[in-house]
Amino acid sequence: MEPSKMSTMALFLLVVFGITVAKVEEENPEFWRSQAKKTLQTALNRTLNTNVAKNILFFLGDGMGITTYTAARILKGQLQNNTGEETVMTMDTFPHVGLAKTYSVDFQIADSAATATAYLCGVKTNLNTIGVSAAARNGICKSQKGNEVTSILKWAKDAGKSVGIVTTTRVQHATPATSYAHSASRKWYCDADMPASAKKDGCADIASQLLNNTDIDVIIGGGRKYMTPRGTKDPEYPRDYSSRGKRQDKRNLISEWLNQKTGKVAHYVWNKTDFDAVDPGTTDYLMALFEPGDLRYEAERDPNMDPSIIETTEKAIRILRKNPRGFFLLVEGGRIDQAHHDGRAYMALHEAVALDSAIAKGLELTNEEETLTIVMADHSHPFTFNGYPFRGQSILGKSPLWAKDMLPYTTLMYGNGPGHKTTNGTRPDIRNVNTKTKEYIQLSAVPTASATHSGEDVAVLARGPMAHLFHGVQEQNYIAHAMAYAACVGADQRHCRGQTTPALVHTTFNNNYNSAGGAQSSVALISGLLGATLLALNELI
Repeated sequence: MEPSKMSTMALFLLVVFGITVAKVEEENPEFWRSQAKKTLQTALNRTLNTNVAKNILFFLGDGMGITTYTAARILKGQLQNNTGEETVMTMDTFPHVGLAKTYSVDFQIADSAATATAYLCGVKTNLNTIGVSAAARNGICKSQKGNEVTSILKWAKDAGKSVGIVTTTRVQHATPATSYAHSASRKWYCDADMPASAKKDGCADIASQLLNNTDIDVIIGGGRKYMTPRGTKDPEYPRDYSSRGKRQDKRNLISEWLNQKTGKVAHYVWNKTDFDAVDPGTTDYLMALFEPGDLRYEAERDPNMDPSIIETTEKAIRILRKNPRGFFLLVEGGRIDQAHHDGRAYMALHEAVALDSAIAKGLELTNEEETLTIVMADHSHPFTFNGYPFRGQSILGKSPLWAKDMLPYTTLMYGNGPGHKTTNGTRPDIRNVNTKTKEYIQLSAVPTASATHSGEDVAVLARGPMAHLFHGVQEQNYIAHAMAYAACVGADQRHCRGQTTPALVHTTFNNNYNSAGGAQSSVALISGLLGATLLALNELI
């Protein structure tokens, strides 16, 4: 039989067999009509919440594109012994949804640094730079001077609110760092990571800026080794040299942070026992660093040593919400992205499910009438969901419809990444391979050491005061401005005054590309782009 006819016959058999796995109630048209009517009525009954947001609860799924979101929904349902597709995630309950365009000023496909600067600072910028405008150049210290841009975390602090960051990565990583730091390179985690020229020109490493730029009330994540002098033994891994302190300036930033909080109730903890002992009701400041670098994946986390993102989110909210003026909290599920880079769908999806549970905890601890809650991704990955799997089939399983080479493939795959493996032009036979384990690396079409990002729009979900502002298809930098407007922080105070008319703004753009100065600007831009391109492969994490 010809391959095309075999494929058609196989698809026909799949459809016939698939009918037998449908739930009986779903075969009744009234099931779907009734469901739709209830959803419609809920939409018709909804009224807009136009309150001023006392609190902003911002959840960021790093790399959590639409495919990841969908696959995580199915996994969450299957972990509860359901078919999965019909599962309602906490994220799914958010009534207002939009899309954000993720490109950076210099690249079609951005990284977490450029995107974070957009949605936190309200300004699009260049690849690999954080908290600076696009006038700054990647890795060039001098170019960041005078081009710093502040984030909504700082705007909230300046407005008298308490502020915090919770992440599953190191607290110096791109997403959390952008809330407090300004750096021409996202990789300048501590002074040991900086070139001599940057130090000479007066740039500060990201870890030191954690103490100096904004008075952050709650700091939770990893990154101990960037805070202590070189050679300092790690309290959890004293024999592991890679976990030891890295700082060349001999500063102990943890001790300095504690000294800054004299007269306040401030706690530094590095393990779950001490973390659990922290009383939110009496605590003013908390720094919790549970690993030398990034935290462990949820699927590998030791619950006796490290709290979950659900627990860290709860602790942060309980500390911050004591402020009568409210709070801003950034919660990042940062290792979704890192698992995708490694081609490990199992890990990425379990991280996303954990983030959804943290979102549920956040909603439980706050009042929707006064708390604007946002969930979004910064960018996506070349992650695909394909192959006509049966309803209820494991999201981590294989398509029942094989390929033209008569070999099976997984329903989750990558466009590029470390999962590309061929022998004499033939891809691996995975018939006897368990693809549902945390160690399995998904197949990829193109061989790269690490899966790249992808450039499609990402979802933005909102509920609470002024959540309806998060609508349509917007530039990613719009997010910061909409959050700030809703909470009356930053420059735009119209919402506090009940105004909706545009503020008078006079803007002058210097666009002298026909002049000699314009030519120099063009050369600088080209040089910056070339520099960014050369560093991109090593810095897109």
